Amino acid sequence: MDEDRLANGLGWFSLGLGLAQVAAPRSLSRMIGVEDTSGSRTVMRSVGVRELTSGAGILGQPMPVGWVWGRVAGDAMDLTLLGAELTSDTTERDRVTMALASVVGVTILDVMCALQYRRRVAGLDARMSNNHGKEVKKSVTVNRPQEEVYRFWHDFRNLPRFARHLVSVQVTGDRRSHWKAKAPAGMTVEWDAEVVTDRPNELIAWRSLPGAAVENAGAVRFVRAPGGRGTEVHVELQYNPPGGTIGATVAKLLGEEPGRQVEDDLRAFKEVLETGEVIQSEASAKHGGPAQPPAMVPQR
Repeated sequence: MDEDRLANGLGWFSLGLGLAQVAAPRSLSRMIGVEDTSGSRTVMRSVGVRELTSGAGILGQPMPVGWVWGRVAGDAMDLTLLGAELTSDTTERDRVTMALASVVGVTILDVMCALQYRRRVAGLDARMSNNHGKEVKKSVTVNRPQEEVYRFWHDFRNLPRFARHLVSVQVTGDRRSHWKAKAPAGMTVEWDAEVVTDRPNELIAWRSLPGAAVENAGAVRFVRAPGGRGTEVHVELQYNPPGGTIGATVAKLLGEEPGRQVEDDLRAFKEVLETGEVIQSEASAKHGGPAQPPAMVPQR
């Protein structure tokens, strides 16, 4: 199962269970065969607050690795509490055993999800771990609603309107696409990319596939700007430039290192959404040179 969908399900499960534990601790205690006392109700409500916090954390983060591992720790606590109840003479052992088995099942799902996220993060880090890896972080505020900004970025057909280095993008399969960008001397550079996360109105994350001419990975986040000022667009890009350090140096000398390209693309993106066209300055029109991975990785 896709870890994002699994995490989403676990997040909603935490919220539902937490609400029940906080609002109806007596009913939950009777359901799992635990004697209803003031102490058991206090424990039940405390566990409910923990579940609500975990659920909100998982649903509120694009890659909630820490929150999922937090659920695993909570599962261990619940297993300990239920195991202790099995030794009590006041509990209904059949119901407690059933509750214990249910928690074991949920724990397995939590561990699976946490391990899948860890493998994803490890894979991205490994791809960018050599000495030539570079990182770019840029942001811009667009005076448009979050849903509109995400929808525009997400549409393949809109990309050439603000990514001037982009030659073409072709969808090659589920969550995969083939990219072609401009390179020096009229040449082009190509690579295949894979979407790793696509949360509507919130996040688009990607990574290049093995064998890519330009190794890259990153994410675009869409956040409501404070004060009703539109949407903050945050781009995080990791890449290995062609030719390693030498290639990066040449690109920078020519004014086309990825940090500048991402900045220009975001400016153009803002202008297209706010005015309907890119207002290109004379200085920006002169830039040219080696292509690096565009920050815009369209998703489907």
